[in-house]
Amino acid sequence: MDGDIRSKQLFIGIKQCTEAVTEGKVSKAYIAKDADAPVREPFEALCRKMSVPVTYFDTKQQLGRACGIDVGAACAVVLI
Repeated sequence: MDGDIRSKQLFIGIKQCTEAVTEGKVSKAYIAKDADAPVREPFEALCRKMSVPVTYFDTKQQLGRACGIDVGAACAVVLI
């Protein structure tokens, strides 16, 4: 699992991430396992549909730190 993804071009947050995946602009997605199911599950399904590989972080806090932000993040994506 990527411990630090800050060096990559990222979008963070469900709205930006969903839009980027839908538009085919994503090479990889990151999802926090503890994100709320109504947020996490549709995003996971979209990633599967669009064949975007997903890496999981145990917590939103861990994902946020890996992205270089001081708050938790439910999801993040690396842009192509």
